[in-house]
Amino acid sequence: MTKKIVGNWNFPTSVRFGPGRISELADACKATGMKKPLLITDEGLKDLPMVRDAIAANEAAGLPTGLFAGVKGNPTGKNVEDGLAVYRAGGHDGVIAFGGGSGLDAAKAVALMAGQTRPMWDFEDIGDWWTRADPAGIAPIVAVPTTSGTGSEVGRASVITKEDTHEKKIIFHPKMLPAIVISDPELTVGLPPHVTAATGVDAFVHCFEAHCAPGYHPMADGVALEGMRLIADALPRAYDNG
Repeated sequence: MTKKIVGNWNFPTSVRFGPGRISELADACKATGMKKPLLITDEGLKDLPMVRDAIAANEAAGLPTGLFAGVKGNPTGKNVEDGLAVYRAGGHDGVIAFGGGSGLDAAKAVALMAGQTRPMWDFEDIGDWWTRADPAGIAPIVAVPTTSGTGSEVGRASVITKEDTHEKKIIFHPKMLPAIVISDPELTVGLPPHVTAATGVDAFVHCFEAHCAPGYHPMADGVALEGMRLIADALPRAYDNG
């Protein structure tokens, strides 16, 4: 019988892991002080039951929740600008980053820009550029990953494409780290097998890269090695039977 893993941990993000824990979304939002969050996701997820159910559950808990789903794969600066316009027009006070890497990255960038006056590109991960941001203007984030491949839910940066130069830019600030992550494996059950495979291999490669990086950190090596072991064991089974 497969052991069900349920638990809470911090590394340093507060992670709530386990089947069915999406039911704690409203509680997580309220814990960060949100009263009117905006759920940001990609175009492929917006009509799925998981998104509709999450918004309905928040509404039932007295937490009116907006939706912005204008995020494409490899999100662009315009995706972030459009999301920011919806955030400000709706009077929202926090962001639910929901989906795979594209949705999470765009949502975190919207949260960063919620109260800024400078353009987003001024916060590229170069030197101390992140200190240009007003930390008080960064909205709280609750992240809900729906694939295994990105890791963006526990990261402090977003990769956004700058349309005029066709460059991918890393936008960074320490406060882009989500306050709470809800990692519910049941949200991955409906993924097509090829997406399960692609995101699983992506996670494996993240671990492999971390293990091979010249900069040494014993905890990073431990996480990388155990991650590769877990993926090698579980991914074929998840692919065969989602």
